Amino acid sequence: MKSKQTGITLIGFIVVLAVAGFFAYMAMKLVPAYTEYAGVVKAMNQIASEGVDGKTLDQVRRDLAFKLGFQYVDDSTIHPSDITFGQGASGNELRISYDKQVPFMYNIDFLIHFSKSVPVQGNVAPPQ
Repeated sequence: MKSKQTGITLIGFIVVLAVAGFFAYMAMKLVPAYTEYAGVVKAMNQIASEGVDGKTLDQVRRDLAFKLGFQYVDDSTIHPSDITFGQGASGNELRISYDKQVPFMYNIDFLIHFSKSVPVQGNVAPPQ
C-alpha cells in the first residue's frame, strides 16, 4: 500500500519563517514612525480647530510643539522650519513637511517623507 504525503518540509518551513520574520522586523521598525505621524496629524487638527487668528507664526509653532509633546512626537523629529503657513485651495493652510530616517540593518536605512496640510481658520499676524 502506497501513501502519498502532503505538507511542507522542514526546509520549506524554515524559508517561509525567515521571509515572515524579515517582514515582521521591517514592520517593527516602520510602525513607530507612522504612529508618530498620526500624532502629528492629530496635533495639527487641534491647532486648526482652535484657529490662528491674530497669532504670529512663532506662536503657532510654539503651540504646535506643545501639542506634539502630548502626542509623544520626538523633539528631534520636527524642526520649526518644517512648519509653514501658506495659501491653499480652500484658504489658509498649516503645513508640515519632514523626513524621518529609520535605521534598519547594517548600513541600510529607511528614509520616509511625511507631508501634511490642514486648512485653518483666520490669518496669521505678521512677525513683529
